[in-house]
Amino acid sequence: MLSDYIPILIILILSILLVGVLLSVSYLLGPRRNVGRKLTPYECGVPSLGDARERFASKYYLIAALFILFDVEIVFLFAWAVVFKKLGLIAFIEIVVFFIVILAGYFYVLKKGALEWE
Repeated sequence: MLSDYIPILIILILSILLVGVLLSVSYLLGPRRNVGRKLTPYECGVPSLGDARERFASKYYLIAALFILFDVEIVFLFAWAVVFKKLGLIAFIEIVVFFIVILAGYFYVLKKGALEWE
Protein backbone atom coordinates (compact mmCIF):
# COMPACT_ATOMS: atom_id res chain seq x y z
CA MET A 1 0.00 0.00 0.00
CA LEU A 2 2.72 2.45 0.99
CA SER A 3 4.81 1.39 -1.99
CA ASP A 4 2.10 2.77 -4.31
CA TYR A 5 2.97 6.30 -3.17
CA ILE A 6 6.72 6.03 -3.76
CA PRO A 7 6.57 7.33 -7.39
CA ILE A 8 4.56 10.36 -6.23
CA LEU A 9 7.08 11.01 -3.45
CA ILE A 10 9.98 10.74 -5.92
CA ILE A 11 8.34 13.22 -8.30
CA LEU A 12 7.62 15.60 -5.41
CA ILE A 13 11.23 15.47 -4.21
CA LEU A 14 12.62 15.91 -7.73
CA SER A 15 10.36 18.87 -8.43
CA ILE A 16 11.35 20.58 -5.16
CA LEU A 17 15.02 19.97 -5.95
CA LEU A 18 14.56 21.33 -9.49
CA VAL A 19 12.94 24.49 -8.19
CA GLY A 20 15.71 24.94 -5.63
CA VAL A 21 18.45 24.44 -8.24
CA LEU A 22 16.83 26.82 -10.74
CA LEU A 23 16.32 29.55 -8.14
CA SER A 24 19.87 29.16 -6.86
CA VAL A 25 21.40 29.34 -10.34
CA SER A 26 19.25 32.36 -11.16
CA TYR A 27 20.35 34.08 -7.96
CA LEU A 28 24.04 33.30 -8.48
CA LEU A 29 24.26 34.14 -12.19
CA GLY A 30 21.67 36.90 -12.49
CA PRO A 31 22.57 40.59 -12.60
CA ARG A 32 22.12 42.74 -9.49
CA ARG A 33 21.26 46.28 -10.48
CA ASN A 34 19.13 47.82 -7.77
CA VAL A 35 18.28 51.26 -9.07
CA GLY A 36 15.60 53.49 -7.60
CA ARG A 37 13.33 53.27 -10.60
CA LYS A 38 13.41 49.47 -10.56
CA LEU A 39 12.34 49.31 -6.91
CA THR A 40 9.28 51.58 -7.27
CA PRO A 41 5.77 50.08 -7.32
CA TYR A 42 4.45 49.47 -10.82
CA GLU A 43 0.83 49.07 -11.78
CA CYS A 44 -0.14 48.82 -15.45
CA GLY A 45 2.26 51.56 -16.51
CA VAL A 46 0.48 54.24 -14.49
CA PRO A 47 2.30 55.86 -11.56
CA SER A 48 0.58 55.04 -8.28
CA LEU A 49 -1.46 57.80 -6.71
CA GLY A 50 -2.50 58.04 -3.10
CA ASP A 51 -2.06 55.65 -0.24
CA ALA A 52 -2.29 51.86 -0.53
CA ARG A 53 -4.44 51.77 2.62
CA GLU A 54 -7.31 53.66 1.02
CA ARG A 55 -10.84 52.65 2.03
CA PHE A 56 -12.98 50.80 -0.47
CA ALA A 57 -16.69 51.26 -0.89
CA SER A 58 -18.81 48.50 0.60
CA LYS A 59 -20.14 47.92 -2.92
CA TYR A 60 -17.05 45.83 -3.71
CA TYR A 61 -17.82 43.46 -0.86
CA LEU A 62 -21.49 43.20 -1.84
CA ILE A 63 -20.58 42.30 -5.42
CA ALA A 64 -18.06 39.71 -4.15
CA ALA A 65 -20.65 38.16 -1.81
CA LEU A 66 -23.22 37.96 -4.61
CA PHE A 67 -20.66 36.39 -6.91
CA ILE A 68 -19.84 33.72 -4.32
CA LEU A 69 -23.54 33.12 -3.68
CA PHE A 70 -24.35 32.51 -7.34
CA ASP A 71 -21.13 30.56 -7.83
CA VAL A 72 -21.97 28.10 -5.04
CA GLU A 73 -25.31 27.45 -6.69
CA ILE A 74 -23.48 26.32 -9.82
CA VAL A 75 -21.70 23.71 -7.69
CA PHE A 76 -25.10 22.32 -6.71
CA LEU A 77 -26.07 22.26 -10.37
CA PHE A 78 -23.02 20.15 -11.26
CA ALA A 79 -23.83 17.66 -8.50
CA TRP A 80 -27.39 17.45 -9.76
CA ALA A 81 -26.26 16.92 -13.36
CA VAL A 82 -24.09 13.97 -12.37
CA VAL A 83 -27.01 11.98 -10.96
CA PHE A 84 -29.80 13.37 -13.16
CA LYS A 85 -30.67 10.14 -14.98
CA LYS A 86 -30.90 8.15 -11.75
CA LEU A 87 -33.24 10.62 -10.07
CA GLY A 88 -35.83 10.98 -12.84
CA LEU A 89 -38.70 13.44 -13.13
CA ILE A 90 -38.77 14.46 -9.46
CA ALA A 91 -35.19 15.75 -9.73
CA PHE A 92 -36.11 17.75 -12.81
CA ILE A 93 -39.02 19.39 -10.99
CA GLU A 94 -36.76 20.14 -8.02
CA ILE A 95 -34.15 21.80 -10.23
CA VAL A 96 -36.82 23.89 -11.95
CA VAL A 97 -37.99 25.09 -8.52
CA PHE A 98 -34.35 25.73 -7.60
CA PHE A 99 -33.88 27.87 -10.72
CA ILE A 100 -37.08 29.79 -10.01
CA VAL A 101 -35.81 30.62 -6.51
CA ILE A 102 -32.40 31.61 -7.90
CA LEU A 103 -33.93 33.80 -10.59
CA ALA A 104 -36.23 35.41 -8.04
CA GLY A 105 -33.21 36.25 -5.91
CA TYR A 106 -31.34 37.56 -8.95
CA PHE A 107 -34.20 39.83 -10.02
CA TYR A 108 -34.60 41.02 -6.41
CA VAL A 109 -30.93 41.99 -6.37
CA LEU A 110 -31.33 43.76 -9.71
CA LYS A 111 -34.42 45.65 -8.52
CA LYS A 112 -32.65 46.74 -5.33
CA GLY A 113 -29.81 48.12 -7.47
CA ALA A 114 -27.11 46.01 -5.86
CA LEU A 115 -25.42 45.44 -9.21
CA GLU A 116 -25.55 49.09 -10.28
CA TRP A 117 -22.09 50.56 -10.46
CA GLU A 118 -21.79 54.21 -9.58
